[in-house]
Amino acid sequence: MEQNTPAPGLPRLNEPAPHFVAKTTHGDRTLADYKGKWLILFSHPADFTPVCTTEFMGFARNYDKFKALNCELLGLSIDSIFAHLAWVRSIKQHFGVDIPFPIIEDLKMDVARAYGMIHPGAADTQAVRATFFIDPNGILRAMVYYPMSNGRSIDEFLRLLQALQTSDKYGVATPEAWCPGDKVIVPPPKTTAAAEERVTEGPKQGMDVTDWYFSKKSI
Repeated sequence: MEQNTPAPGLPRLNEPAPHFVAKTTHGDRTLADYKGKWLILFSHPADFTPVCTTEFMGFARNYDKFKALNCELLGLSIDSIFAHLAWVRSIKQHFGVDIPFPIIEDLKMDVARAYGMIHPGAADTQAVRATFFIDPNGILRAMVYYPMSNGRSIDEFLRLLQALQTSDKYGVATPEAWCPGDKVIVPPPKTTAAAEERVTEGPKQGMDVTDWYFSKKSI
């Protein structure tokens, strides 16, 4: 009796990112190669697509900023290495932008399936358009999906990376639209005594206490 292969599920946040071994424009790469660094893995539906071309140039222009934050970039497409190389050369020729990061060849869609990039019912690879933030311990920390019609914001990815790193370093959360230099959110107290202490003592400790559960501070 024939068994149906279950549709791949999405990887889960705060769990180990799926392992991969892949050919890229910079040679073979595995997830283990990035241990000790942050990694942003981002996919696009095909080479020589205009929206993705703008995204690749945006990543390239901000590559040094990501590197300064101990973060590497890794692109992915269902196309071949040869198509990747031709696309990279075309971007250099027509836009004057070098692409400094590797691009995965994923013709068999092994990486795309492992990361849930191809959604069930998709007629073609145009559903492959996702971004994954993986921390230095190989843990998946954030996922962002975009439609075909709209380009991703590289500034937002830089902001999110800095927010994740700030939360890890200081044990805090970041509010809507937080940017480096803004105040952060202090975790709310978990007991009635701690809640009362937050209201009475929090301002003395340099916190802006709006209510027992909502406090901010500078770092």
